[in-house]
Amino acid sequence: MKNTLQKVFGSPRFVIGFVIYAGMLLTIFIYPLLFPGSPLEMIGLGTFFRPGTYVSVYDSINAQTIYTLRLSDAAEKRIGDRLLPEDRESMKEWLTLYGIPEETIDIENTEALLNLWNNTYDDSIRLEMTSARRRFFSRLDRKLDGLLNTEDMQVMIPDPETGDIAPFSTVRDTDYVNVSQVANVRFLPLGTDNFGRDVLKQIVSATGTSMWIGLIAGSIATMIGLFLGLLGGYVGGIVDDIIMFFCNIFTVIPSFVLLILISYSIGQGQRGAVTVAVVIGLTSWVWTARSVRSQVISLRDRDHVNLSKLSGHSLAHIIATDILPYIASYVVMAFILQISTAILAEAQLSMLGLGPKTTEVPTLGLMMNWAMLYSAHLGGAWWAYYPVIMTIALISFSLNLMNTGLDQVFNPQLRS
Repeated sequence: MKNTLQKVFGSPRFVIGFVIYAGMLLTIFIYPLLFPGSPLEMIGLGTFFRPGTYVSVYDSINAQTIYTLRLSDAAEKRIGDRLLPEDRESMKEWLTLYGIPEETIDIENTEALLNLWNNTYDDSIRLEMTSARRRFFSRLDRKLDGLLNTEDMQVMIPDPETGDIAPFSTVRDTDYVNVSQVANVRFLPLGTDNFGRDVLKQIVSATGTSMWIGLIAGSIATMIGLFLGLLGGYVGGIVDDIIMFFCNIFTVIPSFVLLILISYSIGQGQRGAVTVAVVIGLTSWVWTARSVRSQVISLRDRDHVNLSKLSGHSLAHIIATDILPYIASYVVMAFILQISTAILAEAQLSMLGLGPKTTEVPTLGLMMNWAMLYSAHLGGAWWAYYPVIMTIALISFSLNLMNTGLDQVFNPQLRS
């Protein structure tokens, strides 16, 4: 056992993959302790905030936002940070579609542009455009709301005795604000999604949920595949024919199509993370069973197995002591690949709207689904989906590195 572990951790690929995966697990456990709170807590105003934004939020009563402010920005810089060049072009696009002559729209004149927008834009006007683009302009209007407001802003905090919200300090429009002087300030390294929720906190929580789904689904698929593969490969005959019959049926019907049908039949209300994991596990065992069966067939006629048969050992004893140890390394590699496959399957299901319930915990697939539904890719909110894609890729990369590392250790052909 000690020599085996030395060989395994002597593989550079396995070590790199293990370090990446273990680092992500460590982050999942430590981050909530450092930054407590629900990952689905709304801290913005239902719009995308760019990465690096500071947000001051009162979150004692139902995560109610008192105000959202880009700190340390005076009036001109504040407007410049929120009214980006692409926003100006989008405003010009809508105003032109509305019928205002293009030559009369000066996107460099901030005050005139905003006044024209505020006096013209109406969400109920149905211009010739896609629904996704219409929702983008609606979000842009909410983003620009009050941008020219020069009134002082009140920072509010709850009274420690009564719990009522009371003024804490006043921020003028031209003030540069010290972050330490504002209550309940949060720094958003990855910004917020369309609901105004911290993307970084969601990714940490979603990664943990997706890994948990992968672990459950991978365990179920590996156990079913291992049991059927051992039984069919060693016993053979009619038992093997029956098992292979079901394997062939599951092979002919694409497992993902079957997964979609089962998930759809369950219904959104009953689809928790564990339920989705079980469904994925029950539809992903086929290739493990076939692979284990082929390994067992090559072992069942060896001398030590025949000697065990002559000694009168039971079927369970022969499989557990004379066959299983010889394929243990292969089973571990299959288990690692099953985890990776399950995480990707959950992401695919959630992208189709067939993932876990959205009201419980986020998953990486659900975050991708939200970004797609609310047109993050059309609105330029890359931080709502790129970090999720990178996280999924990093998980798959680390698991596949561990798998190839183990393959190098235990596969004689690769060792030579």
